[in-house]
Amino acid sequence: MGGAYSDWRGHVIVCGLPGVGLRIVEELTLSGVLAVVVDDAPDPPLARLIDAWGVPLITSTRAEEALTSAGLAGAVAVICAQHDDLRTLETALLARRLRDDVRVVAQLNNPAVGRAVKQVGVAVLDVAGLSAPSVVEACLREGVQRMTLSGEQFLAVRTTAPRTATLRQLYGDLGPVAVVPPDGDVLVCPGRDTEVGAGDEVTIIATPAELRATAAISYSERARSSARQHTARRSVAGYLRDVAMSLLRAADRRLVIALGALVAVLIAATAVLRLTYQYAGPGHHITLLDSLYFTVETITTVGYGDFTFRGEPAWLVGFAILLMLTGALFVAVFFALLTNVLVSRRIEESLGRRKITALRGHVLVIGLGTVGLRVVQQLHAAGRDVVVVELDEHNRHLGQVRALGVPVVIGDATLPEVLGSVRLPAASAVAVLTSDDLANLETGLAVRDQLGPRWETTPVVLRIFDPQLAHSVRETFGFKNVRSTAALAAPWFTGAALGLDVLSTFYAGDEPLLVAKLTVTPGGGLHGLQMFDLTARTRVLAIRRAADRTVLEHLPRRTTRFQPADEAFLIGPYEELLTVLRRDRPSPQVPTDAGEVSQPGTS
Repeated sequence: MGGAYSDWRGHVIVCGLPGVGLRIVEELTLSGVLAVVVDDAPDPPLARLIDAWGVPLITSTRAEEALTSAGLAGAVAVICAQHDDLRTLETALLARRLRDDVRVVAQLNNPAVGRAVKQVGVAVLDVAGLSAPSVVEACLREGVQRMTLSGEQFLAVRTTAPRTATLRQLYGDLGPVAVVPPDGDVLVCPGRDTEVGAGDEVTIIATPAELRATAAISYSERARSSARQHTARRSVAGYLRDVAMSLLRAADRRLVIALGALVAVLIAATAVLRLTYQYAGPGHHITLLDSLYFTVETITTVGYGDFTFRGEPAWLVGFAILLMLTGALFVAVFFALLTNVLVSRRIEESLGRRKITALRGHVLVIGLGTVGLRVVQQLHAAGRDVVVVELDEHNRHLGQVRALGVPVVIGDATLPEVLGSVRLPAASAVAVLTSDDLANLETGLAVRDQLGPRWETTPVVLRIFDPQLAHSVRETFGFKNVRSTAALAAPWFTGAALGLDVLSTFYAGDEPLLVAKLTVTPGGGLHGLQMFDLTARTRVLAIRRAADRTVLEHLPRRTTRFQPADEAFLIGPYEELLTVLRRDRPSPQVPTDAGEVSQPGTS
């Protein structure tokens, strides 16, 4: 089989078919890019599917032989998307050793291994790091998402059009990248003369200084900073309140009874002493405060130095004996039960079986995979209270989350009891991020049932791998924030393999938009092209010229032309960005038996 593809040039080798690998092959095929799949044990349905697409499949169990048979000598990239990190690492390093000039893109879940592999020239895509910001933004509903373009900070801000007018009249020279009407389709990269209606959601990408200078956008970095400081000031008081409420909720009936008995003894003894105990002769009763002090002194057996029962009537001495016995008994019982509660609470917290029960306005994260961990870290960094629910008590990320002081509950989030124990009704948002689509859907429906009337106002972010299932779930069950891992991950892998560096992603309505960097190829299709000649659904956010790398041209004019080796920062749907990439770099052609050439996808 090796001879069949040895003459291919410009194709992409995809190692690993299940999961995101299938979506990568689909994206490449739809984009007209040649692909060869390497998988030693493919699922028969998947093998039949890619065969229908006309994509070759190599099933050799020897990695070197499989890569050679797939035409590694002429490939432009190798994508390693196996589920197992060890297999992915082996394939990536082998491809780099066999051909050091080919682009190698790998999916690795272990960040330490990923950083080490990057040093040998392998592009490791951090899917969790790229997808987490959109989840966090959906949970916080701040309407602001940060991104960095060539070292400079930009913000993607959602705002509402205050009146019916053109985008130029409302926002001046700023370039809106999306308009989402209340009832209508998303308009991507509209022109500045596009008219929008009052209440339309407009997304703008600009620098913080540009946003602060625009009166039509209600954004204030100072206000956001003050809010974070206010959150920090409240943290100590909030923590003390949470601990107190936790102890009250954790207290069992025995502790309440012991405390009640102790208080009853204190009140009764204080009343008796106030009415009967006399000093310095008849008629000199001690005060109420002294009576309480005398009672506590007796119960705690600290000794007599101020008041004693010496010389008092026999019945009062007998009362003192009874008071000392009962008081010591109830004090011992109360403190024993209190110690038990404190120790049990500490043990349960260390095992992740109890949370701080007084939280309100917290974000509930269900599922502690790589995406879930990154979401928790970003929410914690933003100063938000977070509670995690994880089914696996041996999850390898538990230590990192607990080190942040984030409560973790080990349990099945589809059960109403578990959702109640993490105070779902008081949560400000819920992110369901396990790696199982069915579990996410089941959990999301359980959350919807438990939220009741708050369902419409509480954001619930649902992670669904399959894009078609994600669309069906959104339309059928009314989930507004459904994030498809495959819809996001496959473009990143494909773009990286073909030379498109995906930097960030965010959602405008239900449309995922990608921000990517493209280096203009000398003599390519973009060389000398003007900005307005790009596809209508693509916009150039900034350009760093090859002639002067110290300057980042933001909001270039429509007549600006691309020059060789310029770094262009583009935004748009993935399909449109890939169209721009293919325009810059000619599509590969495949030799036929007759010595002619044919375009990809033909036979």
